[in-house]
Amino acid sequence: MLVEVDVPKCVASGQCVLIAPEVFDQRDDDGMVVLLEERPAAELQDGVRESAMVCPAAAIRLVDA
Repeated sequence: MLVEVDVPKCVASGQCVLIAPEVFDQRDDDGMVVLLEERPAAELQDGVRESAMVCPAAAIRLVDA
């Protein structure tokens, strides 16, 4: 799995960080998403999928790799 984030689309809701903190973080100054791991380990992928589904801005894209 390859994870891509569209930072300009991000609305800084932080749902991704709550669900998958090993993969996503937020910038301190504006709360925008920071991708920590673009190719997450298999055990983290369910959380990444959930993060993409609940993202209110649809700023997380998953690519099968």
